[in-house]
Amino acid sequence: MITRTQLSRLGLFDAKVPRYTSYPTAPHFSNAVAPADFVSWIEAIPEDSAVSLYLHVPFCRRLCWFCACRTQGTTTLSPVAAYVETLKSELDLLGRHLPRGVTLSRLHWGGGTPTLLSPDMMRGLIDKVRSVAAFAEKSEFSVEIDPNEIDEARLDALAAGGMNRASIGVQDFDERIQQTIGRPQGFDITRRAVEMIRARGVASLNADILYGLPYQSRERITETVQKLLSFAPDRVALYGYAHVPWMAKRQQMIPSDALPTPEERLDLFDTARRLFAWDGYAEIGIDHFAAPDDGLAIAQKTGKLRRNFQGYTDDTSQVLIGLGASSISRFPQGYAQNAHATSAYQGAVRAGRFASTRGHAFGGDDRLRARMIEMLMCDFQIRTDELVEHYGADAGALGALYAKVNAQFDGLLTSSDDGLFLSRDARPLTRIIARAFDAYDQTRAKHSSAI
Repeated sequence: MITRTQLSRLGLFDAKVPRYTSYPTAPHFSNAVAPADFVSWIEAIPEDSAVSLYLHVPFCRRLCWFCACRTQGTTTLSPVAAYVETLKSELDLLGRHLPRGVTLSRLHWGGGTPTLLSPDMMRGLIDKVRSVAAFAEKSEFSVEIDPNEIDEARLDALAAGGMNRASIGVQDFDERIQQTIGRPQGFDITRRAVEMIRARGVASLNADILYGLPYQSRERITETVQKLLSFAPDRVALYGYAHVPWMAKRQQMIPSDALPTPEERLDLFDTARRLFAWDGYAEIGIDHFAAPDDGLAIAQKTGKLRRNFQGYTDDTSQVLIGLGASSISRFPQGYAQNAHATSAYQGAVRAGRFASTRGHAFGGDDRLRARMIEMLMCDFQIRTDELVEHYGADAGALGALYAKVNAQFDGLLTSSDDGLFLSRDARPLTRIIARAFDAYDQTRAKHSSAI
């Protein structure tokens, strides 16, 4: 059994490491990827294949202090309406280059607050998406829903448009914590949103909560989890709050002396984890939980669990196209990211071109290392046979690498000719272990806490 002392010595309580929703991670993107690359990668998508599509809406009625996403506040819908028209123009651009017969396996609206859109805006955007690509069989259309910013009419529009998975942000139900992080959201408001979603036959419900928030305690997170479980969500993401005020200036509103210590963060996570497990949820990767019949749980059992910019997914599409300001696309050839600033993004699209400004074209052993890290993050193991078969890796070199990494972690892992394997006790170290397979300079970016 790994002790707290060992976890501390191996860096769990002071290391800053990537979340590895991509490899290489976004700080290593450069301006070497341009709109022309984005176009060529789109046109290289095989005909009649299925892709994922992400639409980013970077607007909120109010800016929550805890959030580090690229968003902007608005008191009127006029800038949102203009932005939606730009999104529709970008979809038209995509349609001109998308190969014949390409369908959507996944459509996700994120932000920001996508539910800030009016019902008419929602219907218009859905119609535009459908004019560009049809939904594949058993496709999924998910939307991030703010319980404070939803009503019957907007949910009617989303349900009529095919939304079959909704994702609600909870963070924490404790009133003092909500006030401290600038996110007032009562339990009754959230419950009403869930009831409205369920009443429209939406098959699946996701929920996000945070650990590591100011004033959070075992008792408070226990109460939040128990209230959340009363909604019977199909999936839960239990994210660690990343306090990065040097990057997200609004986080300076949060008193740093009220934040739990790294050791307390581990206790908070473990408290919530046990509650989800006791209620029958399967543990998915490092921070997700799913009902036994949910797609994530099935993907985990069948070795098809994957990781992308939205976290864990059961979507095995090789292409994720991101539209909207700051959105990131993933192709077999690499990553492409749109301009961060809404004005720059809109200017490019209105001029009739894609807004890609940075990214990364895969080279060297990028694909091999990306898959090794994804295996660790999803399955807590690296399987040599797959790497040899699909990436042409040398089994002997892999074995030597496993042994080297295992030595860095005091032999707490298991390495053999078959691969590298993490015990349950070693799972809190997963992101730190993944970093050992990262060939890029980690001093170039400031990452979040390992726990």
